[in-house]
Order: sequence, then C-alpha cells, then structure tokens
Amino acid sequence: MATEVLPDERALRYGRRARALAAMEAHDLDVLVLGRPANIRYVAGVPLLWNAGTRAFGPGCVLVRSTGDVHLLSTWDEGVPDEIPHEHLYGITWNPVNLVSVLQRIGDAAEPRRVGTDALSPLFAKLLPMAFPRAQVVDGERALSLARRVKTDEEVSAIRAAIAIAEAGLAEAIAQLRPGVRERELTGVFMDAIASRGVTTPATQDVVRITRPLRRGADDHVHPGDLVAFDAAVVASGYTGEVGRTWLAGTDGNAFGVRDLFRRWSELRERLIEACQPGARGSALFAAYEAAGEAVPARPIVRGLGLGFDEPLVVRDLPETAVAERLDIGAVVVVTGYVADDAGAVIGHEAVLITPTGPEVLTSSPQWSA
Repeated sequence: MATEVLPDERALRYGRRARALAAMEAHDLDVLVLGRPANIRYVAGVPLLWNAGTRAFGPGCVLVRSTGDVHLLSTWDEGVPDEIPHEHLYGITWNPVNLVSVLQRIGDAAEPRRVGTDALSPLFAKLLPMAFPRAQVVDGERALSLARRVKTDEEVSAIRAAIAIAEAGLAEAIAQLRPGVRERELTGVFMDAIASRGVTTPATQDVVRITRPLRRGADDHVHPGDLVAFDAAVVASGYTGEVGRTWLAGTDGNAFGVRDLFRRWSELRERLIEACQPGARGSALFAAYEAAGEAVPARPIVRGLGLGFDEPLVVRDLPETAVAERLDIGAVVVVTGYVADDAGAVIGHEAVLITPTGPEVLTSSPQWSA
C-alpha cells in the first residue's frame, strides 16, 4: 500500500536539490525564495498540506547557492529532513515584517547579488527588496521550471508508482461500467480503489465523462452504446500518475458505428508516441495529428508529469511556444490522443518517458470493449 513518506526519500531529495542548485548557477541566482508548494517540496523534500484552493504568496522556503543551505517555514521538526537543522526553520507569522527580518538574516549571511523568486504578490514586491537591499530581485521560476522538466531516476520511479495506482483504480472503475450506472458512481469506485492503496488525492476533477454527443438532458446515467472516457490520475507522494481510456458501454461497437473511432485513435496514438523522440519539437506532435488526418483539440496534447504542473506543454492555443517546445531526454510527459465524429469521441492519455533511444511508454497497452 502506498503511503506518504515524511520527508521524501534521501536520494529523491538530494537529486532534486542538486538540479535546483545547478539551475541557480546557470541563471546566476545567489538565493532562491520559493512560495509555490511544488517548488518548496522539490527543494526541501517536505510534503505540504494539500488543499483545493489557491495560496497567497509567502516565502515558504529559501535556498542559498553558496552553501546549499535550505531554510524552511515550519513550526516543528517532524517530517523535516536531517540536513535542514532546527536553526534553519522559521515559524508562521501573520506579520509580514517578521518574515522580512528572517530573510534579512539569511541575506546578511549569504550576501546575495541576485535573488530569484518563483512568484510575487504586490505586498512582497515591496518587502523583498527590503529584505535584500543590496540585491537585484529577479524571476526565479524559469530556472526551477527548467530543472524540474528533466526527471532524476528516483523521480521516474515515483511517477511509475503513481501510474500503477492510477491504472489499478481505472481497472476497478471499468469493471463496474454497465448501463444504468452514473458517472459519479464510477468516480466513487475509482476514488475508493486508490484510497485502498493509500492515495486520497486525484489529480483531476472529472474522472469519468460520457462523451457521446447525443446526451439525454442532464441525465448522467450510462446508456447502452455510450462512450465513457476515464481520466485516471492520482497524486502519490507528490507525483502525478495518469492514464486515460475510453470504453464502450453495454453493446457491440458495430451497432453504434464506433469501431472506426477506436481504430483511428489507435493509429493516432502510435503516431504521437513515435513523435516523442529526444529533442523533438512540439511541431512534431502537431504533425502527428495532421498525418493521422485528425484535428488538433483545444486541450493540451503534451503535458509534463511531475510535482504538480511541469513542462513541457504543447497546446494548440499557444502555437508559437508550442511549436518550439522541446522534448528533452529525461522528461516524462502525458500525450493525449483525441478523435471525434458524430458517433462521439475517443480520448486516451499515455505517460511517456523520453529516453536517449526514443520514447518509453509507462502506461499499459490499451484494451477496448469495442
């Protein structure tokens, strides 16, 4: 059974932190002030309390390049790794001036010239220059994003484990697919299945969705011939694992003319995976859709997997950046295939590791009821 480890394992922490320090060196950052939960966990190795809302920016973690020291916003030592000593912890406060005092003490010791931050609020845009009066405050998110897009071996293992849980939940939900069942019931089966494996956080809001266009008002019951898309995604030990499959409910595919949809999706899937070569650009993924004769959907067709949202990102509505986006060796991505016609839509998600010799598919081969 998967359970949350406190803190993250040593090899995972040290590998990520080394990449973060290398990124600071490459971008000439002396100090990195972090407020985003995924970035804090990446550097410190400490899981943060998950919630569904947004968080205001606050300096939750500080990384000093010259010493490799990590300073962490925490009121206790439990779950904090040994390499972060108690004197490097600072407590929660409602007075932001107290946080400025903490940062000033860190700055006095580090004497930074350039301080990077992964986000800012109007208040901290004024306070950070007070905390580091002799330093230039610059954008540090880009440096950390580039570090996070290429995974360490330990991160790949964590993603594999998350995918295994997602696939187990998917299998149990598909086993309960039958005419008359509701979308929310299938979602409940998936949630129960992953919870029994020690994971209680899905990575998407809509796990199950009927894709046939001829819906019956607000009816969310599955009817014979419905195409049902499953987006099985979980967050396990901080890492996202995802697999997507579409299933035909309660009848033979020939009766509803959907066999051709599955055939087209399978062809598109093979083209998309083949396009995931090391160093390939986002344009290659668009070309795969074109070669298969399918329209590129509005949803992202490539997304990075990792701690929260990772690069690369290839999406139709950002054409300039998407075409130039690159698939680096060591990146783990979700590739989305989408085909649709009057019979409905078939949607699938595959997790792919970009290796020096080509794409390695981390998800199981798809099986269809059609």
